[in-house]
Amino acid sequence: MYAVIYDEHEPNEIAKEVLSVHRTRKGAEKALEERQKSLERRVWDCNARIVWVEGEVRKGDFIPRSSFSTWRPGEKIPEGELCIDSE
Repeated sequence: MYAVIYDEHEPNEIAKEVLSVHRTRKGAEKALEERQKSLERRVWDCNARIVWVEGEVRKGDFIPRSSFSTWRPGEKIPEGELCIDSE
């Protein structure tokens, strides 16, 4: 299952908080976009990201780094940049 997690990119954090849970990546992307709008920030300033989690998790759970990955096994990973660099 896909989850949006709170991630401040602190290397010493051993667990991440689950902000929301979704059946599809598209659903998780929509939730991340809504978070961005509600915080009135760009997506990289929201301290959140989408991950794939094996097993059941719920909103509010804390999950260790070893229990999630950026991509679901077998999922097609987009090639190249997703965002255009601005000058």
